[in-house]
Amino acid sequence: MTTRTDRLPVRRSRLRRSLLAVLVTSLILVGTVVVEALDVPGNDSVAAKLAEWGRGHGLNGAITGLEQVTYQQPPTGGLPVGGIPHPDGAVRAATAAHGPAPLATLAAGQPLPDEGQWQTVVTSGGRPAVQVASLRPDGQHTSFVVGVMRLDPALVRGELHPGTQDPGGSWQASTSLSGPAQNGIAAVFNGGFRLSDPSHNGYYSEGRTVAPLRDGAASLVLRTDGTADVGAWNSEVRMGPDVASVRQNLQLLVDGGQVNPTCSTGGTSEWGSTIGQAAYIDRSGFGVTATGAEIYVGGPALSVCTLGRILQDAGVVRGMELDINPAWISGTYFHDPPHGVPTGYRLYPAEQVSPQHYFTPSSRDWYAWYIRSSPMTVRSQ
Repeated sequence: MTTRTDRLPVRRSRLRRSLLAVLVTSLILVGTVVVEALDVPGNDSVAAKLAEWGRGHGLNGAITGLEQVTYQQPPTGGLPVGGIPHPDGAVRAATAAHGPAPLATLAAGQPLPDEGQWQTVVTSGGRPAVQVASLRPDGQHTSFVVGVMRLDPALVRGELHPGTQDPGGSWQASTSLSGPAQNGIAAVFNGGFRLSDPSHNGYYSEGRTVAPLRDGAASLVLRTDGTADVGAWNSEVRMGPDVASVRQNLQLLVDGGQVNPTCSTGGTSEWGSTIGQAAYIDRSGFGVTATGAEIYVGGPALSVCTLGRILQDAGVVRGMELDINPAWISGTYFHDPPHGVPTGYRLYPAEQVSPQHYFTPSSRDWYAWYIRSSPMTVRSQ
């Protein structure tokens, strides 16, 4: 006769086997997720690929919550190590009769040597096609350096490139700087939030609408002539036969030359859910000046308001926030030799994304600016 005591070892053995089966199954599932996430083409970091997998599988809130828990405010005070850096790859250019004015320093006191001074890094026919400037982001985070890139639309033309996941699918434009996509490359930078973001960003390119364009949303519009514009959709910019692509992201950060007054108070629909608009973190933005010049800003220790202020000081009349977080901010300019692979240079010292990032397929969409075969006349915005 089997007693209750005799059955206990059997039950415990079954329980151990059940727990072991659950553990093995969980490990297999985790391993499958990791393999699937890391199998995405491109050279994004492991953390970035895992986060993107989570956001793409309904875990946007969990990923954002984890970012908020792990976020640490950047230190205040101090000076940049080595001072304001002289840009790598700076070149001589013919002096323009009316070049851009130096950027005003946002830090207290006198500017550091070379702070806010424009330096030519790419030329076309001896004229400055791409210029960069470096400055500290504000009066508190004085050990950090932000990069500003100024593109002359008369000498360079823009093109929106798709990512393997965002927007995914098959496109004429390349997902990487490979083959013909390298020819004449002058600069690249990141796009906006993922198309699956709760802000429901629109995307149009090559005659196809991947995500519906929202009225009033901040929109970076590239025309068929390669020039860019920024504005609120269907009020300041709209669809037409000359529109090559539209990339939407959140709300306008700068409009009429003024920083949006809700930059410090707006919610996630305006400035995104990553950590929050008041957090100081790597951010990027893009805008156009009254003369048509195109401005990209990328750097660390930026709030939404300080990003808007730098765009404004660079002469932007309409501008928008692009992406957030150091894994995605990627301003790079290039020297393209007659033979061989172009040489890329980081826009700011703490930029985590390598200049070689776009030589392999990117998981997310991005922008490239190419030297024009001949200069063109650009209309004012």
